[in-house]
Amino acid sequence: MLIAYWIVAGLLALFYVYSGALKSIRSKDALRPMMGWVDDLPLAAVRAIGVLEVLGAVGLIVPPLVGIAPWLAFAAAIGLVLVQVGAGVVHLRRGETVWMNAVLLVVAGVAVWLATVWL
Repeated sequence: MLIAYWIVAGLLALFYVYSGALKSIRSKDALRPMMGWVDDLPLAAVRAIGVLEVLGAVGLIVPPLVGIAPWLAFAAAIGLVLVQVGAGVVHLRRGETVWMNAVLLVVAGVAVWLATVWL
């Protein structure tokens, strides 16, 4: 179960560090071609989502790796599930497809289940 956790957590962390960093650093104009929804939210909200994604990724990896408060991995995985629920709502309201959000939601849900090893 530990090997499965590290594989799933590592993949999620890579995705969310990249995605979150883009949202945290780039302007709305730079994000718009790949994330049309940024026009529906204030820039501060887009930046906050990016920071939360990066923190979630860090929370999946660092606490279990260093052995300090490893239960935070469970909390981080739950947070990433909630991020995808919110993203799915935004995309559905815009009439967009949500297949990627559904995949990420399932993978984050698996991470929640696997992170129970740290409780």
